[in-house]
Amino acid sequence: MIATHMVNSLADTARAAARTLNVATGAERSAALNAIADAMIARGAEIIAANEEDMVRARAAQINSSLLDRLLLTPTRVEGIANGARQVSELPDPLGITLRHSTLPNGIDLKQVTVPFGVIGMVYEARPNVTVDAAVILLMSGNAALLRGSSSASASNQILVTVMRDALKATKISPDVIQLVPSDDRDTVKALLNARGKVDLVIPRGSASLIRMVVDESTVPTIETGAGVCHVYIDEFADLAKALPIIINSKVQRPSVCNAAETVLIHTKIAKAFVPVVLKALHDAGVILHGDAQVLELAGSIPMSAATEENWCTEYGTLEMNVAIVDSVDAASDHIAKYGTKHTEAIITENKANATRFIALSDCAAVMVNTSTRFTDGEQMGFGAEIGISNQKLHARGPMGLEAMTTTTWIVTGDGQIRS
Repeated sequence: MIATHMVNSLADTARAAARTLNVATGAERSAALNAIADAMIARGAEIIAANEEDMVRARAAQINSSLLDRLLLTPTRVEGIANGARQVSELPDPLGITLRHSTLPNGIDLKQVTVPFGVIGMVYEARPNVTVDAAVILLMSGNAALLRGSSSASASNQILVTVMRDALKATKISPDVIQLVPSDDRDTVKALLNARGKVDLVIPRGSASLIRMVVDESTVPTIETGAGVCHVYIDEFADLAKALPIIINSKVQRPSVCNAAETVLIHTKIAKAFVPVVLKALHDAGVILHGDAQVLELAGSIPMSAATEENWCTEYGTLEMNVAIVDSVDAASDHIAKYGTKHTEAIITENKANATRFIALSDCAAVMVNTSTRFTDGEQMGFGAEIGISNQKLHARGPMGLEAMTTTTWIVTGDGQIRS
């Protein structure tokens, strides 16, 4: 009951404050984001110091290297967070856009326009950058934010929210549009998920287990940001000079994120020559390897284990990867359909027909042709910061920026017409 009362109170405060967003112009919301970006840079030392508190606790708890990387804030990452806010501020205003406009036979003017959802709750794990990424996207799209991060990032999240709220004091936007839901009580998650009528939408971002819990238990509508069991398929017509760096980048560049690849599929016609090259490069990069029977025969002295059913469907989030051999585009697509999570799939090929077939057979949020899976990212795609990557099909799919955080309303304007 205490948690429910707390979350409901935060939601009510946020909704009342959102009136300042409702009447703000796009330029005023943009100015608020730039104020937040400026404050992030100006108070970077405070942010790093608070993050170090979380890092010390995480190291003492022997948190794995992947989660430590997600938790860590460096001066470069803080600058990246600020730059993301500035990029969002420069995007076109997503509100008030007319999607349909017509005049009915009776003279009534009919318009469908974009509007905010209202109050949006975020439930997310270790990555403190999500605190700012989510807040700035929600503010620019006219929504109030209820942010519920993890206890492992409590000090980081608290200072980030404080910096943002302080920055808003000098703008036309009420600081109360950003609310931090306490993370020291697990009941606050359940309270947020059941705040129907108080919260308009909940978005989870984190592990597969967190996302599944939110989707299964929430009575508030949710957008499912899915786990990323992503694949890179090396076609028989691939340019192998392109293929190897793409494989390495997709796995190694930042293995803890959802758009990192977990499995590489290699066409049988190039397997004998190319598999040993791939295995050596991945091994040299520190990647733990699992393979099917054909790959194991080609492994030579490279240490690797036989891949199990669990391996094929696991989002590792670490330097670990599966390798399999397939005999066609269709076979690669069949494997992906069985084990993938509808996130991001890549094909490396110089054959346009094979690329087209792979795209047609891929049921996922993003398909990459001759490029790394790591580009399924809001900032990389020009959206500025992203609020998450949706792999569901209703409302939003793929990296979610400003437009995905809006809904619509109908404006019906008459001149005294009544219905007969």
